Amino acid sequence: MFGELNMKGWIRQLLRINLTTKEATAEAYSKDLALQFVGGRGFAAKTLWDEVPRGTDPLSPSNKFIAAVGPLSGLSMPNVGKTVVASKSPLTGIYGDGNLGSHFGSQLRRSGYDFVVVEGKAKEPSYVLIEDSDVSILDAGQLWGIGAFEAEQKLEDKHGKSVGTLMIGQGGENLVKYAVVRSMMGRAGGRPGMGTVMGSKNLKALVAKGSKTPEIADLQAFRQLGRDGFKDIREKPGYDNWMTQGTMLVHSWCQEFSVLPSYNFKEGQFEHADALSGETMEQLKVKTRGCPSCTMQCGHCIQDSEGQSAELDYENVALLGSNIGMRDLREVATLNRLADEYGLDTISLGNTIGFAMEASEKGMLDEKLDWGDFQATKQLVSDIAFRRGSLGPDLAEGTRHFARKLGKDAMDFAMQVKGLEVSGYDCHAAPGMALAFGVCSIGAHHKESWIITYEVDVGRETYDESKVDKVIELQRIRGGMFEQLVGCRFPWIEVGFDLEWYPKYFAAATGLKWTLDDFWNVADRVYALVRSYAVRESNGEWDRSMDQPPAKWFKEPLSCGPLTGSKLDKDGFEKMLSWYYQKRGWDERGIPTKKRLVDQGLDWIIPELEEVTKLQ
Repeated sequence: MFGELNMKGWIRQLLRINLTTKEATAEAYSKDLALQFVGGRGFAAKTLWDEVPRGTDPLSPSNKFIAAVGPLSGLSMPNVGKTVVASKSPLTGIYGDGNLGSHFGSQLRRSGYDFVVVEGKAKEPSYVLIEDSDVSILDAGQLWGIGAFEAEQKLEDKHGKSVGTLMIGQGGENLVKYAVVRSMMGRAGGRPGMGTVMGSKNLKALVAKGSKTPEIADLQAFRQLGRDGFKDIREKPGYDNWMTQGTMLVHSWCQEFSVLPSYNFKEGQFEHADALSGETMEQLKVKTRGCPSCTMQCGHCIQDSEGQSAELDYENVALLGSNIGMRDLREVATLNRLADEYGLDTISLGNTIGFAMEASEKGMLDEKLDWGDFQATKQLVSDIAFRRGSLGPDLAEGTRHFARKLGKDAMDFAMQVKGLEVSGYDCHAAPGMALAFGVCSIGAHHKESWIITYEVDVGRETYDESKVDKVIELQRIRGGMFEQLVGCRFPWIEVGFDLEWYPKYFAAATGLKWTLDDFWNVADRVYALVRSYAVRESNGEWDRSMDQPPAKWFKEPLSCGPLTGSKLDKDGFEKMLSWYYQKRGWDERGIPTKKRLVDQGLDWIIPELEEVTKLQ
């Protein structure tokens, strides 16, 4: 199928670091791993299945933290300055990952590795320095307890501006369940608690600085493709418009089409939306920032309410803005900057605070927490990061945990799936997007299948197979190819950079003549493996209830805007969910069938799966 293997592009070495024994070893990995899983998410999922036994406590030394890249990482082409970080999630209990822009991936490759596996736990706060084959586990005592921005600056001052870093803030140190990994003074990834896992290992940071050049199959062709790709993106008709606001372009669109989360997803419109819009941000903007090799920077910075520079994008403005009733963009920017310094996921943070505000409104809390109360919210962000105060410790555990503790009907307005909080799109009148949230492999995240714009175009009232097909198509692209090659989706999504570029880059790097269908096959294999991982960890309790979006969207209709009265139809959603399972080759519980696992080359996981559930 793939032709003669020319193992260029891949370095075919992983770095294993044991923090308990303070040992670091380079290990060769097989060509089959490269061909079947490509890189990034694929490498991470396969490693976690093989090496983290069923039932492992995510915060124990037995869990593993993985940082992985792909065969295009660090090469001269558009928007491949990304690194996947993955582990068994302390927030959801299943596979978790995310990607973030960082020089770490390219420097790791220049050091001679495609991915790093961190295991064990350091006795004292530590950080890892990777310099080619020289790996050191160093004291992080002076870094522990300080924010991610300050820690990164200290590491760069000590090891040089060219290093690549992955680090945590105080949220990760204090084991907030949705702590993320940080880099480059603004990049973040790993929503399901990847920063928490680092903190559980007493690992403040990973630092990489390499001197080697990855070997590729056709350097001359790759260089030309790289130049042509950069030029093509910058000449796209929508490029200049994108550069004005980045992801904040979608804010006004969400308000117009009633999908802007407001008051803990009670509504899809916000009465003060104009004050938080991309246009308002553009007027206040002081600079723009982006990832390595980025052609279309998405990090737009304004001066926040405390006079400091803060980076904004749509998700954090939606969840720390309208979703909690905030109406001043500078104050939203302050909350976002604090979250970035503490290393907290802004999506989960805005959700947990929104949940607490609604619980307070319903009289379910002793504490009074009003919508839009900036000072109280600012204090609560700090309390969560340091697990203090009356609400901080519970909210640090995530929305699902707190809802279960409160009991009564609290789960009905807990905006999460599988324990991961919903990102910034209300779905009262968007069944396709609700399905995408429900079946996302890591919980309620938009990154794998952002179907909302398609759904608005084709009609949001329908519950039909075409939307199911679109969810799967986008999962193969966004959660599949881009997560395995480890590149940014924005050039394709936002300005129409053709997907056919990627097989060309892949061929020049590896020598393999793959088609997009070959990448989709890998994507489906990884999706089945990640789903099977979740089933394995459920200890026989997995069923289709795991793929349900929040009950609020079914029970509480919108009460304002042009879609007043809209809510999801349960029968229609269940029909779409069954179609999704059928098209994936999964049974009515949402579990891959034996036949599909065999067809996808995953027959080797069947025995362990059958220890926890009966496969069909």
